[in-house]
Amino acid sequence: MPDPKFVRRGLFLVFMILFLDIIGIAIIMPVLPAFLQELTGDDVSTAAIDGGWLLLIYSAMQFIFAPVIGNLSDRFGRRPVLLVAVLTFALDNLICAAATSFWMLFVGRVLAGISGGSFATCSAYIADISTDKTRARNFGLIGIAFGVGFTVGPVIGGLLGELGPRVPFLGAGLLSLANFVAAWFLLPETLERHNRRAFDWRRANPLGALRQMRHYPGIAWVLIVTFLYWLAHAVYPSVWPFVGSYRYGWSEAEIGLSLGLFGISAAVVMGVVLPRLIPVLGEWRTAVLGISFSCLAFIGYAFSWQGWMVYAVILLTTIENVADPALRSIAAGKVPPSAQGELQGAMTSLTSLTTIVGPAIFTQLFSRFTGENAITEFAGAPYLMAATFMGLAGILFTLKISRSETIGSAKEIHQVS
Repeated sequence: MPDPKFVRRGLFLVFMILFLDIIGIAIIMPVLPAFLQELTGDDVSTAAIDGGWLLLIYSAMQFIFAPVIGNLSDRFGRRPVLLVAVLTFALDNLICAAATSFWMLFVGRVLAGISGGSFATCSAYIADISTDKTRARNFGLIGIAFGVGFTVGPVIGGLLGELGPRVPFLGAGLLSLANFVAAWFLLPETLERHNRRAFDWRRANPLGALRQMRHYPGIAWVLIVTFLYWLAHAVYPSVWPFVGSYRYGWSEAEIGLSLGLFGISAAVVMGVVLPRLIPVLGEWRTAVLGISFSCLAFIGYAFSWQGWMVYAVILLTTIENVADPALRSIAAGKVPPSAQGELQGAMTSLTSLTTIVGPAIFTQLFSRFTGENAITEFAGAPYLMAATFMGLAGILFTLKISRSETIGSAKEIHQVS
C-alpha cells in the first residue's frame, strides 16, 4: 500500500506537470487561425487545412515515439522521461514563436510530437501510485488538468493574442521552462527498481506495443473503443477555432472564452461529479454515460447556428467528460505495474493516430462545407461525423465489454515477460 503522503505529493506534482503542459497547448489555440493566415496569406478555410497538417505531423510523431517513451519509462523510471519531455516541449514553442515560415512551425510540431510522451508517462505515474479503488478517481486528475488548463490557457492565449499572434507561443515556451525547473527539484520517482524491465525495441514501436497488449485478456475491445472515442474528440482541436471564426464571427478572445467555459465545465465534472459517480455507477456505467453524452454534444454543436447555442451545449453535455478516466481505469486494471508505461504508450499511440486521421477528416469536411466552393453551407458537418464515430464507440462498448470485466484487479493479471 503506497504511503498516503507520498501519493498526495506525487499526484499533486504530476497534476501540475499536466496542467502546465495543457496550458502550453491551449494558449496558442485562439491565435492559430490568425497566425497561419499571417504566415501563409491564405483565407480561413485554407488556413484550416494548414492547421490540420500541423496537427497531423504532431500526432504522427507522437504515434511513432509514444511506445518508445513508454517503454523507456518502464526501464529507467517516470521522472527522467518526464523531465526530457517537458524541456523539449519548451524548445518547440520557442521555435514556433520565432517562426518566419510555415515550415518552421512544422519543425516545432515535430519536436512537440516526439516529446508528447509526457501525457502517457503521467498516466503511468498515476497508475503506479493508485489502487483498484482509487485508480478511476486518480485518472480523473488528468481530466481536471485538461479542464482547468483549457480554461486558463485559451483565455490567456486570447488576451496575449491581442499583442500579436506570436506572443502566446513565447508565453507557452516560458511556461514549459518553469515547469521543467519545478519538476527537476520536486518530482519523485514512482516506479520501484524491482518493477522495471529491460528495454526491448520489438515492443518499443506502435505495432509491437499493440501486439504485446494481446497477452492481457479483455483489453483489445477497450483499446478499440478508446480509439473511436478519441477519433471523435479530434474534432475539437481540428475545427473548433475555425468554426467559431467562420460561423459566428468570433474574435481570438471570444474563441478563448468558449474554450475556457468548455475547460472549466470539464474540470468541475472531474473534480466534483466523477468521485461521487464512480462509487455509485461503477466504471462500466460511468463510461456508457460519458459516451452517450459525448454523442449528444457533437450533435448539439453541429446544429448550433448561433454562438450562444454553443455555450448552452457545453453546459448541458459536460458530463461527457467522465468517459475517459473510466476507460483508462478499465485498461490500467488489466496490466501489471511493469507494463503500465507500455500500456499508456500504446494508448497514446492510438490517440495520436486519431489526431492523424481526425484532422484530415474534419478539416476537409469543414473546407468542403464552407467558403465559396462549398457543396452546401453547413459548418457543423465535422461534428456530425464525430457523432457517428462516438455512436459506434458506444455500440461496441455495450456489446463487447462486459460489466464484469471492469471489476478485474491486478491480482488476476499474469506477468508477461
